[in-house]
Amino acid sequence: MLRSRKDWQSLLYLISLPPLVGYLWQYGTGSIVDVLLYGVLLFLTLGVGVINHNHAHLRIWQNQRLNRITDVWITLLQGHPTFVFYPAHTGNHHRYHHGPQDVARTYRFGGDTNHLLGYLLHPLQAGIVLYPMIWRWLMQIRQRHASVFFYFLRQYIAVTLLWSLLGWLNWQKFLLLILIPQLHGLHWLLATNYLQHAHADGSSSTDFARNFEGWVNPLLFNIGLHTAHHRHPRAHWSQLGALHQHYRSQVSPQLNAGPLLPYMFRTFIISLLRPRWRSRSLMQPWEKNAN
Repeated sequence: MLRSRKDWQSLLYLISLPPLVGYLWQYGTGSIVDVLLYGVLLFLTLGVGVINHNHAHLRIWQNQRLNRITDVWITLLQGHPTFVFYPAHTGNHHRYHHGPQDVARTYRFGGDTNHLLGYLLHPLQAGIVLYPMIWRWLMQIRQRHASVFFYFLRQYIAVTLLWSLLGWLNWQKFLLLILIPQLHGLHWLLATNYLQHAHADGSSSTDFARNFEGWVNPLLFNIGLHTAHHRHPRAHWSQLGALHQHYRSQVSPQLNAGPLLPYMFRTFIISLLRPRWRSRSLMQPWEKNAN
């Protein structure tokens, strides 16, 4: 009933995270092995965010009931309802492709930047403008489809109950093993927008997104192949590699940024000492002033 056999990787991530948390909760002592396992936990929370993104674009299962169960499962693992992707991401970001009507466009906050401070602040800035839009959308759903509204509301209730129970059992372990990893995953979920679009041209039909290659793609479901994803938002993530080869030569060379971590290191760290590594905006001055 999976839409694609490749989604066994998604299921592996979704199934592996709770036992790992349970092990560290029950037996964790702070040993070197536990520190390494905590690193795996942080990675899996990042992966859950990508799975949520992919599941919102193209449902994992061909069965509606299984998709609903997966919605709730991702909600509990992520610590935030899955439905927010519909108004904030599909209805906004993919509709406007980082253009001037995209409410979370990177050049809206403090100018057209691409540096470490902008990257760190972007999740907070995006959340401030996205959440009112999500709330308005939710109220509209309440008026038109009350049953759908209460389905979404139950996702909030599920998170609240789980947090309350785990916090009551042991608030220190809850902070360390639940809340901090979930916040880490949510940070990457929002900050990825900055990595993929800062200094890209939101008014261009081709140069609106940055692409990353290397290990980030097999580990995180081709999340780095962003031009192909925007062009084909309903394509399964496993198809993006072939699509990326089609678009790679059509975008500005500086938007094919190579592996993710070296890009972040040279753009956010090395550029502080070596100006030649600083990112250059593809937007025209009049576009920045207009936005």
